[in-house]
Amino acid sequence: AVGLLNKFDSLVVVGWAMIIGGFALGFIHPPWQLDFQRLTAEAYAYILFVILFGTMIAFWFFIKSLESLSPKETSLLGSLEPLSAVVTTVVWLKAPFGSFQWIGAICIIGITLILALNKEPSVQSEKSILKIRNHANRDI
Repeated sequence: AVGLLNKFDSLVVVGWAMIIGGFALGFIHPPWQLDFQRLTAEAYAYILFVILFGTMIAFWFFIKSLESLSPKETSLLGSLEPLSAVVTTVVWLKAPFGSFQWIGAICIIGITLILALNKEPSVQSEKSILKIRNHANRDI
């Protein structure tokens, strides 16, 4: 994906990803077998909302964030998405939040904190590691 983003605009990459993904998914759930006459205008609005905001724009924002954030930061923020979805479901849809959900939430927050607090090695320590590796390779 990084090679594509270096060569093309993120909107083009997301557009082609959606076209290819939709085409592939068409073989699993063929859209021509749906009964579109049974759908209400409200259902069409919900489908359009999910396609635009829940998929296309969200993925585009994620790809655009790679231009200003490191891949590590982007992945950390992306890992919080399932947690925010659960919180939204509990608050908005009044879904129950059981012990397994608490364990999952704690795991997500815990690993995010561990990775966020893990300091990246400095340039000097990376050079030291490379010197040690080069020295070890010469001895072998």
